[in-house]
Amino acid sequence: MPYEMIAILMFSSMMLMLLTGQRVFGAIGFVAAVGGILLWGTGGADMPFSAAMKLMKWYPLLTLPMFIFMGYVLSESRIADDLYKMFHVWMGPVRGGLAIGTILLMVLISAMNGLSVAGMAIGATIALPELLKRGYDKIMVTGVIQAGSSLGILVPPSVVLVLYAMIARQPVGQLWLAGVIPGLMMATMFIIYIYVRCRMQPELGPPLAPEERNVSTREKMRLLSAGLLPLMIFAVMMVPFVKGWTSLVESSAIGAMAAFLAAVVKGRMTREVFENSVRNTLGISCMFMWIILAALGFGAIFDGLGAVKAISDLFTTQWGLDPWVILIMMQLSFIVMGTFLDDTAMLVIVAPLYVPLVGDLGFDLIWYGVLYTITCQIAYMTPPFGYNLFLMRAMAPPEISIRDIYRSIIPFVAVMIGALIAVMAFPQIALWLPNLVYN
Repeated sequence: MPYEMIAILMFSSMMLMLLTGQRVFGAIGFVAAVGGILLWGTGGADMPFSAAMKLMKWYPLLTLPMFIFMGYVLSESRIADDLYKMFHVWMGPVRGGLAIGTILLMVLISAMNGLSVAGMAIGATIALPELLKRGYDKIMVTGVIQAGSSLGILVPPSVVLVLYAMIARQPVGQLWLAGVIPGLMMATMFIIYIYVRCRMQPELGPPLAPEERNVSTREKMRLLSAGLLPLMIFAVMMVPFVKGWTSLVESSAIGAMAAFLAAVVKGRMTREVFENSVRNTLGISCMFMWIILAALGFGAIFDGLGAVKAISDLFTTQWGLDPWVILIMMQLSFIVMGTFLDDTAMLVIVAPLYVPLVGDLGFDLIWYGVLYTITCQIAYMTPPFGYNLFLMRAMAPPEISIRDIYRSIIPFVAVMIGALIAVMAFPQIALWLPNLVYN
């Protein structure tokens, strides 16, 4: 059987397994195990075993539980509540100010956690009821929370970029820095859209009532200092790393310890908070480990086939496609898969094929990591089965229907597509900062 046909058979088998509702790591690992045994007999087990040993020896993987623990401590100890109170007071007098403050809240939550689910949970439980209570348009604010939460997988310390770094064998620090400017650019585009829309249609985002604006300067400064605490934790963690004083793993440990101490100092580190944070960290970390292990095993079998080279020759030599056409086809496939898979599953399914192919086409793998992440953000919010759409439906109050949720994301998806096109057309948007820091 030709290698191309074996590769197609492996991919189709894996997609079929995923449609049965099995766990992602089980579906991927099963296809890899069966493929290895059928191709090479019992000796095929050596390839995924070698890949697993590489995973166990990959020192930067220790950052994963550290960052997840940091995010859960800040979330469980309600430090995120202080952030929203700060934005409520400082941005409330502006038309659409609370929605703009929600986007800024999501950026800081992303810098604390690195997962989009955390931003969605905090936005839906803290920000959404306050916005609806103050007369904000339910369709607009639903879109605001979904769009803002998607920044969690782009703004450092993004857990998804850590996984991409390991699978693509690229430096995590450079990928994080590559996500900074695109992430802030996208957040700024969201804010400009909200501000302009609320200026044109004031009823969508009315300013706070005068009686709610009457807050003393002392109270404003107290809220400002409380709200800046997560930003200080992020700076304490990232500045030594960027300056080269600490390694990535050491910086992640500093961030986790700083978050823990902040919760202790504020008197919020109870036994329940600590237990929930550790339990959730263990669950999420183990889930990622199993998925990565299955993905590396699948990739080892795929590499052994030489399927990547065969498919690359098919696209470029036999079909004569331009590299940019192939790249755009890849991005479109992510959007289609994102209607029923999350970002991690998409990455581990297509990385064995896409990452080497991108390198063969002459594109920068750091830049492509940012493109992948932005495309995942778009896929999260694309009907009919976007990941964020159903998360929002599960967390939103009854008066927000699934139709409202679908309508709410249209302008924000358009903004994201604009950001994706900008990064594709001008790669230095992503590459300038890592090139500057790493010379």
